[in-house]
Amino acid sequence: MIALPFAEPVQDRLQKVEIRMRSQADGYHPNLAAALNHLLSSGGKRIRAVFTLLIGGMLKADPDRLVTLAAAIETLHTATLVHDDLIDGALVRRGIPTLNAQWSPAATVLTGDFVFARAARLASETESTKAMYRFSDTLATIVNGEVTQLFSSRGVASRENYYHRIYAKTASLFEAAASTAAILSPVEDDQVQEMARFGYEIGMAFQMVDDILDFTGQQATIGKPVAGDLRQGLITLPALYYIEHKPDDPDMQMILNSSFCDEPCLSRLLDSIRQSGAIEHAQLEAGQSIQRALDILAQKPACREREALEDLANYIVRRDI
Repeated sequence: MIALPFAEPVQDRLQKVEIRMRSQADGYHPNLAAALNHLLSSGGKRIRAVFTLLIGGMLKADPDRLVTLAAAIETLHTATLVHDDLIDGALVRRGIPTLNAQWSPAATVLTGDFVFARAARLASETESTKAMYRFSDTLATIVNGEVTQLFSSRGVASRENYYHRIYAKTASLFEAAASTAAILSPVEDDQVQEMARFGYEIGMAFQMVDDILDFTGQQATIGKPVAGDLRQGLITLPALYYIEHKPDDPDMQMILNSSFCDEPCLSRLLDSIRQSGAIEHAQLEAGQSIQRALDILAQKPACREREALEDLANYIVRRDI
């Protein structure tokens, strides 16, 4: 687990979250325990857990239920990574071999299913029906997004498609984390919806920045091949801005038409996107989402947790990995 400064106000609770997550394979097959330990030891920042704890702390949620919720949210995120890596054929994540690099597809799928089940069990232990509804709806949204991406997103240069895709992939879980933390707090429904919007904006910006880093990072730094989405025919925000600027680029047309784009083609296209100003436009849009989130946060009473959430929001648009 990578420590980040904005996690300091919830560090003690975060350690409890880690213990709850690591105990989820107790009493089950030793290979499941080994797999879960591998997943949780791969250098994750636990941003979603920290996010949940900070919001619940700011809104005065019950500490024990909040720890359980944060463990559920982070465990759900971990489960999605297992299936994502298998679907994408990814052999490395954060510089560490993925499960599917070591196990058969069947074993990997079953492990992902197990982690999903344990995440749901943790969510049920919050003893909040409303939180469980949000949790299950979010899981359905994530899966629906993956199916949509598999069947109808390749080569699609559409902002609507992109925003729907990153909501399902990333923002829906941040939205769920924020809203369920509020549900467990002594606040009215309007504040629950307000926190949901806060989580939505944070999550959208988070994925936009991930997509920017896919163009600006190096493989050794980001732990996966550069321009991985473009290689799969998936058009993310920097590519959308580039297409709007140079719609007739022949290399981009190869991607959009699902034609074969070899390494020289991808290299030329990557250089063109980097030099076009598209990345700067995408960064600006991510910053606008963060500003909308900060505007919501500014309405809350000053406290350590609010200040840490502000730092977390700013970190999202400034991170380089």
